[in-house]
Amino acid sequence: MSPMAKGANIALQRELPNLTGVVFGVDWETGGERVLDDNLTLLTVLVGANGQALSPQHVVYFNQLVSADLSTAQLEQALGSDDEQVEVELSEVPDEVAKVVFVLYLSEGSGSSRHLGQLKSLVVRLLNLDGGASIISSVDLADDLTSESALKLAELYRHAGQWKLRVLGMGYSSGLAGVAKEYGVPL
Repeated sequence: MSPMAKGANIALQRELPNLTGVVFGVDWETGGERVLDDNLTLLTVLVGANGQALSPQHVVYFNQLVSADLSTAQLEQALGSDDEQVEVELSEVPDEVAKVVFVLYLSEGSGSSRHLGQLKSLVVRLLNLDGGASIISSVDLADDLTSESALKLAELYRHAGQWKLRVLGMGYSSGLAGVAKEYGVPL
Protein backbone atom coordinates (compact mmCIF):
# COMPACT_ATOMS: atom_id res chain seq x y z
CA MET A 1 0.00 0.00 0.00
CA SER A 2 1.39 3.43 -0.87
CA PRO A 3 2.04 5.97 1.93
CA MET A 4 -0.94 7.99 3.13
CA ALA A 5 -0.98 11.71 2.28
CA LYS A 6 -2.14 14.41 4.70
CA GLY A 7 -5.91 14.34 5.00
CA ALA A 8 -6.18 10.74 3.79
CA ASN A 9 -7.98 8.18 5.91
CA ILE A 10 -8.36 4.43 6.07
CA ALA A 11 -11.20 2.33 7.48
CA LEU A 12 -9.11 0.07 9.68
CA GLN A 13 -11.67 -2.56 10.61
CA ARG A 14 -13.03 -2.76 7.08
CA GLU A 15 -9.51 -3.59 5.89
CA LEU A 16 -8.73 -5.79 8.92
CA PRO A 17 -12.02 -7.06 10.42
CA ASN A 18 -10.33 -8.78 13.38
CA LEU A 19 -8.25 -5.75 14.38
CA THR A 20 -8.54 -5.12 18.14
CA GLY A 21 -5.48 -2.97 18.77
CA VAL A 22 -2.82 -0.88 17.07
CA VAL A 23 0.62 0.54 17.71
CA PHE A 24 1.05 4.12 16.48
CA GLY A 25 4.70 4.87 15.75
CA VAL A 26 6.62 8.04 14.91
CA ASP A 27 9.99 7.99 13.18
CA TRP A 28 11.92 11.25 12.82
CA GLU A 29 15.33 12.25 11.57
CA THR A 30 16.94 15.39 12.96
CA GLY A 31 20.15 15.30 10.97
CA GLY A 32 22.19 14.95 14.14
CA GLU A 33 20.62 17.93 15.95
CA ARG A 34 20.82 16.38 19.42
CA VAL A 35 19.15 19.34 21.13
CA LEU A 36 16.19 18.93 18.76
CA ASP A 37 16.13 15.13 19.06
CA ASP A 38 16.24 15.23 22.88
CA ASN A 39 13.30 17.64 23.11
CA LEU A 40 10.76 15.95 20.81
CA THR A 41 7.82 14.46 22.71
CA LEU A 42 4.80 12.42 21.66
CA LEU A 43 1.50 13.30 23.32
CA THR A 44 -1.71 11.27 22.92
CA VAL A 45 -5.11 12.76 23.83
CA LEU A 46 -8.36 10.78 24.20
CA VAL A 47 -11.00 13.23 23.03
CA GLY A 48 -14.78 13.21 23.59
CA ALA A 49 -17.51 14.27 21.15
CA ASN A 50 -17.17 17.85 22.48
CA GLY A 51 -13.60 18.06 21.13
CA GLN A 52 -12.05 18.13 24.60
CA ALA A 53 -9.88 15.63 26.46
CA LEU A 54 -12.07 13.44 28.68
CA SER A 55 -9.87 14.40 31.64
CA PRO A 56 -6.21 15.16 32.40
CA GLN A 57 -5.86 11.41 33.05
CA HIS A 58 -6.79 10.76 29.40
CA VAL A 59 -3.60 12.38 28.16
CA VAL A 60 -0.66 10.02 27.62
CA TYR A 61 2.94 11.27 27.53
CA PHE A 62 6.30 10.71 29.25
CA ASN A 63 4.98 11.67 32.72
CA GLN A 64 1.75 9.66 32.40
CA LEU A 65 2.42 6.55 30.35
CA VAL A 66 -1.08 5.04 30.55
CA SER A 67 -4.57 6.53 30.18
CA ALA A 68 -6.97 6.30 33.12
CA ASP A 69 -9.03 3.61 31.37
CA LEU A 70 -5.88 1.57 30.53
CA SER A 71 -6.76 1.49 26.80
CA THR A 72 -3.82 3.63 25.67
CA ALA A 73 -0.19 3.38 26.74
CA GLN A 74 3.08 4.90 25.61
CA LEU A 75 5.74 2.25 25.16
CA GLU A 76 8.75 2.99 27.33
CA GLN A 77 10.99 1.47 24.66
CA ALA A 78 9.92 1.86 21.02
CA LEU A 79 10.29 -1.20 18.83
CA GLY A 80 11.84 -1.17 15.36
CA SER A 81 12.93 2.11 13.83
CA ASP A 82 10.31 4.31 15.52
CA ASP A 83 11.47 6.96 17.97
CA GLU A 84 8.21 6.87 19.96
CA GLN A 85 5.26 4.46 20.02
CA VAL A 86 1.83 4.31 21.63
CA GLU A 87 -0.36 1.24 21.75
CA VAL A 88 -4.13 1.53 21.66
CA GLU A 89 -6.40 -1.38 22.56
CA LEU A 90 -9.28 -0.31 20.29
CA SER A 91 -11.69 -2.73 21.91
CA GLU A 92 -10.93 -1.18 25.34
CA VAL A 93 -11.29 2.52 24.43
CA PRO A 94 -14.35 3.86 26.32
CA ASP A 95 -17.45 4.61 24.24
CA GLU A 96 -17.29 8.32 25.17
CA VAL A 97 -13.98 8.66 23.29
CA ALA A 98 -14.69 9.99 19.79
CA LYS A 99 -11.05 10.12 18.72
CA VAL A 100 -7.50 9.52 19.84
CA VAL A 101 -5.18 12.32 18.69
CA PHE A 102 -1.40 11.94 18.36
CA VAL A 103 0.70 15.11 18.69
CA LEU A 104 4.45 15.65 18.40
CA TYR A 105 5.81 18.73 20.15
CA LEU A 106 9.04 20.38 21.18
CA SER A 107 9.35 20.68 24.92
CA GLU A 108 9.80 24.20 26.26
CA GLY A 109 13.11 25.49 27.48
CA SER A 110 16.30 26.97 26.16
CA GLY A 111 16.87 27.13 22.45
CA SER A 112 13.80 29.09 21.38
CA SER A 113 15.04 28.92 17.80
CA ARG A 114 14.15 25.22 17.66
CA HIS A 115 11.19 24.29 15.47
CA LEU A 116 9.81 21.26 13.68
CA GLY A 117 10.84 22.73 10.32
CA GLN A 118 14.37 21.61 11.25
CA LEU A 119 13.37 17.94 10.92
CA LYS A 120 14.88 16.14 7.95
CA SER A 121 12.06 13.56 7.89
CA LEU A 122 8.97 12.66 9.89
CA VAL A 123 6.87 9.59 9.16
CA VAL A 124 4.08 7.97 11.15
CA ARG A 125 3.03 4.37 10.83
CA LEU A 126 0.42 2.07 12.20
CA LEU A 127 1.07 -1.53 13.20
CA ASN A 128 -1.26 -4.32 14.22
CA LEU A 129 -0.88 -4.76 17.99
CA ASP A 130 -1.34 -8.49 17.47
CA GLY A 131 1.95 -9.54 15.88
CA GLY A 132 3.31 -6.14 14.85
CA ALA A 133 2.53 -6.34 11.12
CA SER A 134 2.60 -2.99 9.34
CA ILE A 135 -0.82 -1.62 8.39
CA ILE A 136 0.04 1.75 6.83
CA SER A 137 2.54 4.60 6.93
CA SER A 138 2.37 8.28 5.99
CA VAL A 139 4.23 10.36 3.48
CA ASP A 140 7.09 12.43 4.91
CA LEU A 141 5.31 15.05 7.02
CA ALA A 142 8.49 17.13 7.47
CA ASP A 143 8.33 18.46 3.90
CA ASP A 144 5.77 21.19 4.67
CA LEU A 145 6.98 22.19 8.13
CA THR A 146 8.42 25.62 8.86
CA SER A 147 8.26 27.31 12.29
CA GLU A 148 5.80 24.97 14.04
CA SER A 149 6.63 23.76 17.53
CA ALA A 150 3.79 21.20 17.75
CA LEU A 151 2.11 19.05 15.12
CA LYS A 152 -1.08 17.00 15.09
CA LEU A 153 0.25 13.89 13.38
CA ALA A 154 -2.86 11.74 13.02
CA GLU A 155 -6.06 10.68 14.70
CA LEU A 156 -7.88 7.44 15.25
CA TYR A 157 -11.59 8.18 15.15
CA ARG A 158 -14.90 6.37 15.28
CA HIS A 159 -17.16 6.44 12.24
CA ALA A 160 -20.32 4.35 12.00
CA GLY A 161 -19.11 2.11 14.83
CA GLN A 162 -15.74 1.41 13.20
CA TRP A 163 -12.26 2.83 13.78
CA LYS A 164 -10.57 4.88 11.07
CA LEU A 165 -7.16 6.56 10.89
CA ARG A 166 -6.63 10.01 9.37
CA VAL A 167 -3.18 11.46 8.72
CA LEU A 168 -3.25 15.16 9.67
CA GLY A 169 0.14 16.90 9.64
CA MET A 170 -1.42 20.09 11.07
CA GLY A 171 0.97 22.38 12.92
CA TYR A 172 0.82 24.84 15.79
CA SER A 173 3.17 27.81 16.00
CA SER A 174 2.00 28.21 19.61
CA GLY A 175 3.40 24.80 20.56
CA LEU A 176 2.07 22.82 23.47
CA ALA A 177 0.01 25.82 24.66
CA GLY A 178 -1.99 25.65 21.39
CA VAL A 179 -2.58 21.93 21.83
CA ALA A 180 -3.64 22.43 25.46
CA LYS A 181 -6.07 25.17 24.47
CA GLU A 182 -7.65 23.16 21.65
CA TYR A 183 -8.21 20.04 23.75
CA GLY A 184 -8.78 21.61 27.17
CA VAL A 185 -5.68 20.07 28.71
CA PRO A 186 -4.12 21.89 31.69
CA LEU A 187 -0.41 22.63 31.26
